Amino acid sequence: MISNLFGTKKSHYQSINPFDNKLVESFEGLTEDQIQKHLRDAETCYETWQHSSMTHRAEIVAKAASILRSRSGEFAHLVTLEMGKLISQAEAEVALSADILEYYATHAEHFLAPHHLKPSIGSATIESTPIGVLLGVQPWNFPYYQLARFAAPNIMAGNVVMVKHAECVPQCALAFERLWVEAGAPVGLYTNLFITHDQVGDLIDNPIIKGVAVTGSVAAGKAVASRAGLNLKKSTMELGGSDAFIILEDADLPKAVEWAIWAKMNNTGQCCVAGKRFIVVEELANPFMEFFQAALEKYEPGDPMDRMTTLGPLSTEAALVTLLEQVDQAISHGATLVMGGNRIDRPGAFMAPTILTDISPSNPAYHEEFFGPVALFFKVKNEAEAITLANDSQFGLGGSVFTKDVVRGKRVASCIDTGMVFVNHPTWTAANLPFGGVKNSGYGRELSNLGIQEFVNKKLIRVVDINSSAV
Repeated sequence: MISNLFGTKKSHYQSINPFDNKLVESFEGLTEDQIQKHLRDAETCYETWQHSSMTHRAEIVAKAASILRSRSGEFAHLVTLEMGKLISQAEAEVALSADILEYYATHAEHFLAPHHLKPSIGSATIESTPIGVLLGVQPWNFPYYQLARFAAPNIMAGNVVMVKHAECVPQCALAFERLWVEAGAPVGLYTNLFITHDQVGDLIDNPIIKGVAVTGSVAAGKAVASRAGLNLKKSTMELGGSDAFIILEDADLPKAVEWAIWAKMNNTGQCCVAGKRFIVVEELANPFMEFFQAALEKYEPGDPMDRMTTLGPLSTEAALVTLLEQVDQAISHGATLVMGGNRIDRPGAFMAPTILTDISPSNPAYHEEFFGPVALFFKVKNEAEAITLANDSQFGLGGSVFTKDVVRGKRVASCIDTGMVFVNHPTWTAANLPFGGVKNSGYGRELSNLGIQEFVNKKLIRVVDINSSAV
């Protein structure tokens, strides 16, 4: 999602409608003087915001949620315009973002309440205190949700945030910044930054920035994590995945197929936790493929603003070209193309739903993330082979297991080496569920109680009687 950090000299923030690939609007990047002013504003804001009451913080965050809900159509329209998401799914993203804001406005005080310990002598308390100005580097595939899950917990924790959003969704970036102003946020609490990747590196070096959160590619994560490490600054990384969607021989096949289609085609497959590797035990492999292919063939491309459209474009022309190259490379290395694999002959960044099989470990496709409507299909003999194949990946974000035996499903889920596994449901997200992975999918967690703990100081306060001789 973010493939090149610290190698771009000029910012290119443009709204290009992927439905017809026409330029909507361009935006100028910030000058160094403007960046420095934003940094000073953020630092000044933090001096007072860290001491603000939880009630005051919650009023602003809850107000932002209310605005999102009241003007859902307005916010959703920009998502569909800039990255091609079906309008109904864009509206669902706005609602999810509002859920996250409301969740932290309601629960943050409880999550960050002092934790009292019981030492043998005296008393001890762990307090959770903010650490300062944070930088977020965020992708385009969920233009508001990604911002909400970074901003809401950290603002409620007493931090302030600065965000470099993806270059292809500048109007969404500006809309989310205006949302905070309208909700009553002080200057510097939430700052959108139209900056280059090189300027991201400079910001990480700046002593005002105390931590950085990235959602993007492995390459982006390595670049940011290494820069943050050199500066001894905390970072969190969510770097995509190649999620296994396992169907065992005792699964409810119609329901498994229904969820497999949703897992693959939601957001046109442009989701970190989309179903990407469909691993089916051989008893159900042939019927699953028959129903799965038939369902994908029904998708019709069209205007994502039209509620009758079932297949929207990819986010950008570049995303389409990359995916087509991946498919061609997979085929050249021995994969079988069952369906699709081509650009749809019409204006815009449209790709036909695609299925690849016969993917060997020597095929680059075996190890890559396909970020779009491309499904990789694997037939296995049994549960043990399914687990082994699921774990044979450099990624470890999410995964799904389908079986009528819930006890079995939980046991298999425990064997999958990822940050999240869902039984009888695609991997998905909610405000009260932790989100994050392991291996090349990154580290740290967002959302839930865990998400608000990432960028706070867990300060121990120990009180011992002055006359005590014990240590």
